[in-house]
Amino acid sequence: MKLIIIFGPQAVGKMTVGQELEKITGLKLFHNHMTIDLVSPFFSYWSKIWKKLVNLFRKKIFEEVSKSDLDGLIFTYVWDFDKKSNWKYIDKICKIFESKGWLSYFVELEASSEERIERNKHPHRLYHKPSKRNLESSEKSLKEYDEKRRLNSENGEIKMTNYLRIDNTNLSAEKTAQKIKKEFQLEYGD
Repeated sequence: MKLIIIFGPQAVGKMTVGQELEKITGLKLFHNHMTIDLVSPFFSYWSKIWKKLVNLFRKKIFEEVSKSDLDGLIFTYVWDFDKKSNWKYIDKICKIFESKGWLSYFVELEASSEERIERNKHPHRLYHKPSKRNLESSEKSLKEYDEKRRLNSENGEIKMTNYLRIDNTNLSAEKTAQKIKKEFQLEYGD
């Protein structure tokens, strides 16, 4: 049983790579917008109740999946490396799964800002992420995050054993997923 955490900045391709990885491994994808877009129609983005519900839904799903007979889970996350709370959150997720005998794997994606701005407009992304459909607001958020947050790690900062960093600026989601599958020897029905 394997937990794959795919992380990186906004519009780097976490969900799309996760979808391709799901296809070739059979592991289930739980991308971060599944909870964000569930709660957002009811409560303001980043409000206290919004954060509470997003985190509650995720935690309950993690707990139930960790006790299930699923072969694995792929989770996507925007990790701010300058926030200790983000490091603790990743650690908390891993502990939920590792306490049940799961192995954790970490995939960091990086791509140029120009490429991510283009990906931000892609119909596939907009179809799966309703909160990103206001392109002006979404692009503004992407640029602000780039200016104010450190969303890719520094060399040597990630100490986890099962860690892979991929610059997918010029790689398709399919090829990126294949790299992940090969690196971590993920087989369908693992």
